[in-house]
Amino acid sequence: METTSLDQLRYPVGKFSFNKDADQKEIDQWITEIEKLPAHLKNAVKGLNDAQLNTPYRDGGWTVRQVVHHLADSHMNAYVRFKLALTEDKPTIKPYEEKLWAEMDDAKNLPIDVSI
Repeated sequence: METTSLDQLRYPVGKFSFNKDADQKEIDQWITEIEKLPAHLKNAVKGLNDAQLNTPYRDGGWTVRQVVHHLADSHMNAYVRFKLALTEDKPTIKPYEEKLWAEMDDAKNLPIDVSI
């Protein structure tokens, strides 16, 4: 039987790797992936009940509900950061405490449709 490492559970699709030499085809692919994310996410959680949404996907990890809300939080923060970078000469890119956001009441209890 194959054992699963904590890193495999934390990063099921692998850790992020930046390709500084991306061509337009690759950039277009990334844009398509982002466009399709809401539909894929909606399909992945379709039919899950509250007990399932409130179950961590791994020991010590966030619940499915928290992960869904985290995706929205992360994309909204990225959107604002890009807008700041495009509109200011010296933008201050403020980080956010993802772990603390995931512990907020909305991330733990709000219906996931709000974030999808």
